[in-house]
Amino acid sequence: MQPDLSGLTALEVNLATRTSLGDALTRSARMFGSRTAIADRGRSVTYRELDAAAESVGRSLLESGLSHQQPVAMLMGNSWQFVATYFACAKAGLVAMPVNVVLAPEDIAWILNDSGTTTVVADAAFAPLLEKILPGLTEVKSVILVGAEVAESTGGVPTGPLATACRSLESNWDGLAFRESAGPLEVLVEDRDVVQCLYTSGTTSRPKGVLVSHTAVFVAGLTNALMQGASWGGEHATLVNVLPMFHTTGLNTLVLPTLMIGGTVVLPGPFDPGAVLDAIEAHRATHVMFLPIMYRALVGTQAAAARDVSSVKLCIYAMAPMPDALLDQVDEAFPNAAVILGSGQTEVVPATVLQWPEHRHTKANSWGPPVPTVEVQIMDSDGTLLPAGENGEIVYRGPHVSSGYWNNADANRASFAHGWFHSGDVGHLDEDGVVWFTDRLKDIIKSGGENVSSVDVERVVSAAPGSRSAPSSVCRTSAGARRCARWSSPSTPPSHPATSKPR
Repeated sequence: MQPDLSGLTALEVNLATRTSLGDALTRSARMFGSRTAIADRGRSVTYRELDAAAESVGRSLLESGLSHQQPVAMLMGNSWQFVATYFACAKAGLVAMPVNVVLAPEDIAWILNDSGTTTVVADAAFAPLLEKILPGLTEVKSVILVGAEVAESTGGVPTGPLATACRSLESNWDGLAFRESAGPLEVLVEDRDVVQCLYTSGTTSRPKGVLVSHTAVFVAGLTNALMQGASWGGEHATLVNVLPMFHTTGLNTLVLPTLMIGGTVVLPGPFDPGAVLDAIEAHRATHVMFLPIMYRALVGTQAAAARDVSSVKLCIYAMAPMPDALLDQVDEAFPNAAVILGSGQTEVVPATVLQWPEHRHTKANSWGPPVPTVEVQIMDSDGTLLPAGENGEIVYRGPHVSSGYWNNADANRASFAHGWFHSGDVGHLDEDGVVWFTDRLKDIIKSGGENVSSVDVERVVSAAPGSRSAPSSVCRTSAGARRCARWSSPSTPPSHPATSKPR
């Protein structure tokens, strides 16, 4: 059955029915216009201001000649301008492409060329980088600088070496963001149109561009807000975020969900434990997420000079296991917060698996159960789904799953085989449907006829007396055999550093 939509334009139907990430910001702005959306190192940007800037930048990008689904590269650190540029792309039907700015210049150049991007939005701090790589970029014609100093005599257009190196147009972001409003930006955006492309770091191959739809980010955002216990209303969530938004966690797990439900995002700048604790206290933050090494620094700083962090309700950690002793210290430092592990990957918008607070004590080494909008199963190498307790590859289904890789048919065929997204992770489900991670598929080695996980090696060595950390890696011997190497740092300095040896 299909409705009779004769007499209506495609845009009219689209505007009334679509799932567009750009519309999510508009709704928050209409509900909470004067509320602070982003507190960025002393500057407070309201929802009304953020939405207006996104509309203006989006319109400017389209007027520059960009067309539907073209990528816009973003070489930017965490800032309110980053968020406005991202939503500008979403509203305009373009593809936001945040680039990892800590990559080597040649890798950044490769990503820009591979994506075919013609427009780069960059912090002025990255102008020297762009000047260096622009001669080797095949498609870039427009660079928009954020925070650039411009002279009135140039009409607001920056001058200097970068202007000479750029092919066509170089403009200042403020000049695009603060134009007089021309009304709502209404562009046809389909639910499954791509809204973002994040390049995953490659260790043995080039990075892969992960294409993610409006639907995937939208559903994941609402799911994250639900699972994090965020409130839509007066008692809104306040997130302190230092994780980079050019990664999926900072962007999709934290910042976007907070803004979709009317919360406040606090950006204190690069991680500094004292500054982070000050921001938590000043803004009465309710939600935080850090890496274990960051929590260790926060715990130590809080012990030395305590701040009032009683407002924090949820502490999430990810990317690395948290030792039990450190978990206990985080409990003590944040006495009113649940401390949970979140897991996921760029290709399946995280979080896809999230511990429940009670699992901390009953299933401490697990990843936790899948979130409600993701299905997780375990599959063997021939595509057979395995029962509870059996190890195999962790595979996913659901609206969080990306649309595929850009310009990489081989990776798409492998990743979507048998109608599931293949994570490359090995693990099993228990009888309660909780996911237990074993290792990366490529990091499983054979030893004496048995499968051995590098994660198990790390766990055993970390538990040894006097050992603080024990990262491991799979390598090949001269004969081609796979072996697991590990490095252990002592918990206390050796008594004779000059004669001590690595363990």
